[in-house]
Amino acid sequence: MKNAFITGVIIGVLSGLWLFIMHIAGYDLTKDQVSPFEYVSVIIPIAGLFFGLKSYRDNDLGGNMGFLEALIQCFKILILAGIIAIFAGILYISYVDAGNNARDFSGRMFAALLIGVLSALAVSLILTTKSNKVD
Repeated sequence: MKNAFITGVIIGVLSGLWLFIMHIAGYDLTKDQVSPFEYVSVIIPIAGLFFGLKSYRDNDLGGNMGFLEALIQCFKILILAGIIAIFAGILYISYVDAGNNARDFSGRMFAALLIGVLSALAVSLILTTKSNKVD
Protein backbone atom coordinates (compact mmCIF):
# COMPACT_ATOMS: atom_id res chain seq x y z
CA MET A 1 0.00 0.00 0.00
CA LYS A 2 2.98 2.31 0.58
CA ASN A 3 3.92 2.15 -3.10
CA ALA A 4 0.34 2.93 -4.18
CA PHE A 5 0.22 5.88 -1.79
CA ILE A 6 3.50 7.42 -2.95
CA THR A 7 2.78 6.91 -6.64
CA GLY A 8 -0.81 8.12 -6.29
CA VAL A 9 0.29 11.30 -4.53
CA ILE A 10 2.91 11.99 -7.21
CA ILE A 11 0.43 11.50 -10.08
CA GLY A 12 -2.26 13.54 -8.32
CA VAL A 13 0.03 16.45 -7.51
CA LEU A 14 1.51 16.53 -11.02
CA SER A 15 -1.97 16.40 -12.58
CA GLY A 16 -3.17 19.19 -10.30
CA LEU A 17 -0.11 21.29 -11.10
CA TRP A 18 -0.76 20.75 -14.80
CA LEU A 19 -4.01 22.75 -14.50
CA PHE A 20 -2.13 25.69 -13.05
CA ILE A 21 0.70 25.35 -15.60
CA MET A 22 -1.85 25.50 -18.43
CA HIS A 23 -3.34 28.63 -16.86
CA ILE A 24 0.07 30.30 -16.52
CA ALA A 25 0.88 29.35 -20.13
CA GLY A 26 -2.24 31.23 -21.24
CA TYR A 27 -4.53 28.31 -22.06
CA ASP A 28 -8.17 29.11 -21.30
CA LEU A 29 -10.13 26.21 -19.81
CA THR A 30 -13.47 28.01 -20.19
CA LYS A 31 -13.58 27.33 -23.91
CA ASP A 32 -15.28 24.12 -24.97
CA GLN A 33 -12.30 22.91 -27.00
CA VAL A 34 -9.14 20.94 -26.45
CA SER A 35 -5.71 22.28 -27.24
CA PRO A 36 -2.82 20.08 -28.40
CA PHE A 37 -1.00 21.41 -25.33
CA GLU A 38 -3.59 19.65 -23.17
CA TYR A 39 -2.83 16.23 -24.68
CA VAL A 40 0.57 16.25 -22.98
CA SER A 41 -1.25 15.70 -19.67
CA VAL A 42 -1.94 12.10 -20.72
CA ILE A 43 1.74 11.31 -20.15
CA ILE A 44 1.41 11.94 -16.40
CA PRO A 45 -0.86 8.97 -15.49
CA ILE A 46 0.66 6.60 -18.03
CA ALA A 47 4.25 7.19 -16.91
CA GLY A 48 3.26 7.30 -13.24
CA LEU A 49 1.36 4.01 -13.44
CA PHE A 50 4.14 2.33 -15.37
CA PHE A 51 6.93 3.30 -13.00
CA GLY A 52 4.80 2.80 -9.87
CA LEU A 53 3.65 -0.66 -10.94
CA LYS A 54 7.14 -1.65 -12.08
CA SER A 55 8.50 -0.62 -8.68
CA TYR A 56 5.75 -2.61 -6.94
CA ARG A 57 6.47 -5.69 -9.05
CA ASP A 58 10.24 -5.56 -8.64
CA ASN A 59 10.53 -4.48 -5.00
CA ASP A 60 7.45 -5.89 -3.25
CA LEU A 61 6.62 -9.00 -5.28
CA GLY A 62 10.08 -10.17 -6.26
CA GLY A 63 9.49 -9.80 -9.98
CA ASN A 64 6.36 -12.02 -10.18
CA MET A 65 2.99 -10.36 -10.67
CA GLY A 66 -0.29 -11.55 -12.10
CA PHE A 67 -2.69 -9.46 -14.15
CA LEU A 68 -5.28 -9.10 -11.39
CA GLU A 69 -2.63 -8.06 -8.84
CA ALA A 70 -1.38 -5.43 -11.29
CA LEU A 71 -4.87 -4.15 -12.04
CA ILE A 72 -5.78 -3.83 -8.35
CA GLN A 73 -2.54 -1.96 -7.63
CA CYS A 74 -3.22 0.38 -10.58
CA PHE A 75 -6.71 1.15 -9.30
CA LYS A 76 -5.35 1.88 -5.81
CA ILE A 77 -2.92 4.34 -7.35
CA LEU A 78 -5.57 5.92 -9.57
CA ILE A 79 -8.12 6.37 -6.77
CA LEU A 80 -5.70 8.39 -4.67
CA ALA A 81 -4.39 10.32 -7.68
CA GLY A 82 -7.94 11.11 -8.76
CA ILE A 83 -8.93 12.43 -5.34
CA ILE A 84 -5.94 14.77 -5.28
CA ALA A 85 -6.40 15.90 -8.90
CA ILE A 86 -10.12 16.59 -8.40
CA PHE A 87 -9.36 18.57 -5.24
CA ALA A 88 -6.82 20.63 -7.20
CA GLY A 89 -9.40 21.08 -9.97
CA ILE A 90 -11.99 22.32 -7.51
CA LEU A 91 -9.47 24.81 -6.12
CA TYR A 92 -8.68 25.90 -9.66
CA ILE A 93 -12.34 26.45 -10.56
CA SER A 94 -13.14 28.17 -7.27
CA TYR A 95 -10.23 30.57 -6.99
CA VAL A 96 -8.20 30.87 -10.19
CA ASP A 97 -10.73 30.57 -12.99
CA ALA A 98 -13.99 31.39 -11.22
CA GLY A 99 -16.77 31.23 -13.75
CA ASN A 100 -19.42 29.00 -15.18
CA ASN A 101 -17.15 26.22 -16.42
CA ALA A 102 -18.24 23.29 -14.23
CA ARG A 103 -19.60 21.50 -17.32
CA ASP A 104 -16.26 21.75 -19.12
CA PHE A 105 -14.39 20.62 -16.02
CA SER A 106 -16.68 17.61 -15.48
CA GLY A 107 -16.12 16.59 -19.10
CA ARG A 108 -12.36 16.76 -18.60
CA MET A 109 -12.61 14.72 -15.39
CA PHE A 110 -14.61 12.04 -17.23
CA ALA A 111 -11.95 11.97 -19.94
CA ALA A 112 -9.27 11.65 -17.24
CA LEU A 113 -11.20 8.72 -15.72
CA LEU A 114 -11.38 7.00 -19.10
CA ILE A 115 -7.67 7.58 -19.73
CA GLY A 116 -6.87 6.23 -16.27
CA VAL A 117 -8.85 3.02 -16.77
CA LEU A 118 -7.36 2.39 -20.22
CA SER A 119 -3.87 3.15 -18.91
CA ALA A 120 -4.38 0.74 -16.00
CA LEU A 121 -5.38 -2.05 -18.37
CA ALA A 122 -2.46 -1.38 -20.72
CA VAL A 123 0.19 -1.08 -18.00
CA SER A 124 -1.14 -4.17 -16.24
CA LEU A 125 -0.88 -6.17 -19.45
CA ILE A 126 2.63 -4.91 -20.15
CA LEU A 127 4.04 -5.61 -16.67
CA THR A 128 2.34 -8.93 -15.92
CA THR A 129 4.88 -11.75 -15.54
CA LYS A 130 2.79 -14.66 -14.25
CA SER A 131 0.49 -16.39 -16.66
CA ASN A 132 -2.61 -17.93 -15.15
CA LYS A 133 -3.72 -20.79 -17.36
CA VAL A 134 -7.23 -22.12 -17.07
CA ASP A 135 -7.37 -25.80 -17.95
